[in-house]
Amino acid sequence: MESVETVITHSGADMSIWGLFMAADPLVKLVMLVLLAASICCWAIIVDKVALIRRERQQASEFEDSFWSGGSLDELYDETGADPQDAMSRVFVAAMREWRRATSRGLANASRSDLRASLVSRIDRSMNFTITREMERLERGMNFLASIGSVSPFIGLLGTVWGIMSSFQSIAESKNTSLAVVAPGIAEALFATALGLAAAIPAVVAYNKFAGDIERQGARLETFAQEFSTLLTRQLDEDGS
Repeated sequence: MESVETVITHSGADMSIWGLFMAADPLVKLVMLVLLAASICCWAIIVDKVALIRRERQQASEFEDSFWSGGSLDELYDETGADPQDAMSRVFVAAMREWRRATSRGLANASRSDLRASLVSRIDRSMNFTITREMERLERGMNFLASIGSVSPFIGLLGTVWGIMSSFQSIAESKNTSLAVVAPGIAEALFATALGLAAAIPAVVAYNKFAGDIERQGARLETFAQEFSTLLTRQLDEDGS
């Protein structure tokens, strides 16, 4: 009679997502909650990164249009302000700040080549430092995506293995191997793996996409810095000649 009651109980088990969660082992529940939290954090980072990269591209394009329009760099610097919001403008402001500091000391018009070379070197370092900081800002959260993408399947697998072990123990105790007894426990265990994959797949896809976008944005900043440095060097040579 006990085995019959067990079969009836399991055959009427709630196979919905909520039912599988509530019927799971405490450790499996903990695994599911961890994976759910990781998935929510991943999607928050993904949404933030999509908006950030799109905004950076748009603002960089707008700044480049203004920069190459042929207007005065001093006027563009005044219009940009001391604390711009996009990466390319910050690189430009860092270089112009160093340029104006040198101009106020008369170094920009110096006839000595070593002074002009020192000024160019300082401007290049200033732009490189700014690019490094901006790349760190763009890459924020990428390590988390990579970690979730690589670890989540194994966390889900841990929950699955533990759940299957618990199911086998229940089967041994009930001495009933019918599908009605086995299926609910196996479903509860596999649900943990499904959650692990649900967290890992978007994280991996997003990481690869964002890594490529950030790399292209970094190359764009470096190209701009090189072009701007060449322009300033030409200006120094003309003023010093």
